[in-house]
Amino acid sequence: MKNILRKFNFAFFIFHILILTNFINAQTEEFTFVFATDIHIQKERNGDKGFKKAIEEINKLNPDFVVTGGDLVMDALGVSYNRADSLFNLYMETCKELNMPIHNTIGNHDILGWYEKSNIAKTHPEFGKKMFQNRIGKTYYSFVHKGVKFIILDSIEEVPEGNGYFGFINNEQLEWLKTEIAGIDKAMPIIISTHIPLYTMYSQMAIGSMAANDRGLVVENSKSVLDLLKDHNLKLILQGHLHAYENLNLMDRFNIITGGAVCGRWWLGPNEGMEEGFLLVKVKKDKIEAEYFDYDWQIK
Repeated sequence: MKNILRKFNFAFFIFHILILTNFINAQTEEFTFVFATDIHIQKERNGDKGFKKAIEEINKLNPDFVVTGGDLVMDALGVSYNRADSLFNLYMETCKELNMPIHNTIGNHDILGWYEKSNIAKTHPEFGKKMFQNRIGKTYYSFVHKGVKFIILDSIEEVPEGNGYFGFINNEQLEWLKTEIAGIDKAMPIIISTHIPLYTMYSQMAIGSMAANDRGLVVENSKSVLDLLKDHNLKLILQGHLHAYENLNLMDRFNIITGGAVCGRWWLGPNEGMEEGFLLVKVKKDKIEAEYFDYDWQIK
């Protein structure tokens, strides 16, 4: 099994080196980072050992930092508090093996008790996103690294009737985003991380060209996000959720990469032919290169 996959699969996935041009910015220094999405850590199916194997390979690559794409734990939506608590503790303890900083994105499975079967009261002090906030940190935020602005989004909202979620960037976050980008040079490159995709062709490739996306599959108001960024130097959107690898180029301005899954098919092997893996992103003066790494995990 090769560590770097560079093949085209017409069903869903492209594994290759992606090159984005027109990235030149005098303030940008070269660096690398890893985008690791859909980890779904658990001890069952040796998921904790699988994640440790991924961390081992990431440490060998020695990127400046890691950005996760959400779904850090197997599931907190529909399980007991004790189960969710143990998964978050396992995730945090395992991440200590990384030799570099980690910036986390929230995923739908990182939210406590939104499914009724969890039997967790909404009055519980860690209900909903509070568990993530208490253990991991803010659900949306930004940081700057070597001249590049990174924006981490919270793309999950609870359905009004309860017992579920949908992809959405709420008004409070949109106002925050507007303020965040108002104060930066419009030439500054921007990279976004979101769990639920802003755009994807997953449904069309899986079902057919006329297929519509479910509200749990994509961010409903993705256009509102991109409209805010239309006069800025957006270069790359990284997203997860689908356990698929996909690369879209929009108007030759920026790329959207759905970054596969560290856990593959939830620690049951490859998902529709896509191996367990993560993305190594190389930011250079004149381009971004991205490689999907199969870290050679075997079912045990």
